[in-house]
Amino acid sequence: MAQPPHILVVDDHAQIRESVTRYLERNGMRATAAKDAAEMDAKLAAGQFDLVVLDVMMPGEDGLSACRRLSAEATVPIIMLTALDGETDRIVGLETGADDYLAKPFNPRELLARIRSVLRRSTRDDRLAGRLAGQRVRFGHLTLDTDRQTLSGAARGEIPLTDSEFRLLVVLLERARLVLSRDQLLDLTAGRSAGPMDRTIDNQISRLRRKIEPDVLRPTIIKTVRNGGYCLAVDVAPV
Repeated sequence: MAQPPHILVVDDHAQIRESVTRYLERNGMRATAAKDAAEMDAKLAAGQFDLVVLDVMMPGEDGLSACRRLSAEATVPIIMLTALDGETDRIVGLETGADDYLAKPFNPRELLARIRSVLRRSTRDDRLAGRLAGQRVRFGHLTLDTDRQTLSGAARGEIPLTDSEFRLLVVLLERARLVLSRDQLLDLTAGRSAGPMDRTIDNQISRLRRKIEPDVLRPTIIKTVRNGGYCLAVDVAPV
């Protein structure tokens, strides 16, 4: 029998840590708590976790900095907990690699639903790779191995990708030369609709361009189509 998912809850507020871990355990998950980024690092090094719930405002290293480090390693999905009016926190959190965010105060049922949604996206092969599953493909100067979820470039070597960046790239590769709206991309990568001020896809495209474009100011691989969305503007071929 498969083990239930193991969630690491990182928050300096003891009551939030304890209530969230208890709630997750009552709903069939394993949960471990950490009070700050240092304790988070120690627990990540000592055990296997399927997802990190990470508070933004913490003493010592803050959640955004910790999220940036974890995302660079591309090891575990992250849900950020932000202040109620922290629009900037939410945008920056997505830019630094978070897979989702939730504003405080929050309903634990919503947190559980978001955890389950992110876990589904990060573990289902058909969601992550689709018809490219098990293949290595070349586009422009880059090669993506969908089995290993690794991207490499002739001059740069291996380029780390977060789960959300990998999902977005695969969606674009599967639909090369097609213009996809922000709503379409959000539905295909996250299974949800965009709100009127939702910049999730724009932020993820910006992060991905910084990793793959020879010139970020003049992108040639992922192009913006005015009033349309985004388009992978190069051909894709199996290696």
